[in-house]
Amino acid sequence: ILDPHLFGVFFEINMPPANPRILALFDVDGTLTVPRGEVTPEMLKFMDELKGKITVGIVGGSDLPKQQEQLGENVLDLYPWNFSQNGLVAYNEAKLIGETSINGHLGEDNIKRIVNWTMRYLSDVDIPIKRGTFIEYRTGMLNISPIGRNCSRPERNAFEEFDLANNIRKTMVAKMQEEFADLNLTFSIGGQISFDVFPTGWDKTYCLNYIKAEDFDEIHFFGDKTFEGGNDYEIFNHERTNGHTVTSPEDTMKQCKDLFF
Repeated sequence: ILDPHLFGVFFEINMPPANPRILALFDVDGTLTVPRGEVTPEMLKFMDELKGKITVGIVGGSDLPKQQEQLGENVLDLYPWNFSQNGLVAYNEAKLIGETSINGHLGEDNIKRIVNWTMRYLSDVDIPIKRGTFIEYRTGMLNISPIGRNCSRPERNAFEEFDLANNIRKTMVAKMQEEFADLNLTFSIGGQISFDVFPTGWDKTYCLNYIKAEDFDEIHFFGDKTFEGGNDYEIFNHERTNGHTVTSPEDTMKQCKDLFF
């Protein structure tokens, strides 16, 4: 697991920023890192400098262990706010402040219904290759990948191109919206190979439940999947946030420098 200290970068979350009433929330994949990649020393250094300017938080769709793989094992100690699984698992100052379970909300019978339907559907989907881990159960959502999350990076990149040309994920989402209309679910395409399934309202705006309006004058959000159907769309367009669409980690740094430095 990535250890930022190996890069000679040292962090303190107790140093107050110059403008603590400005909060910037960051998506992970495509925003702070390449999809499923590890954060670069350059980005770590930049984020450390940004913490001296404003309050910083992470809001990702993946679970905390994946955040730790990408952003560093000590990610909870790096930034005051940390939200994994869209904020369904929430930390402030490295302390757990909230956790919500999809199983408790939907019930085991409906979880099984979704899983069984997905397995049947994917068995008939014709794509160039399939690997393993097609359904990943997370605390607050199900993550579904037609190719399987065990694919290699070249296979991941190839599937993304194939999916863009053939709408594998979009087609599956449309069929699931029809099949499970009674459950009031949201289907959110994110990253290169998968999409998330969760109760409506459990998108990334869920993290705002933990952020008091009176504590901040501005809340900024930076993400790459801000289009309709993308997993950054709802928080990008929320009335409490100033949304910023980024195209890469380098673009994230550039936009932040223009805004906050």
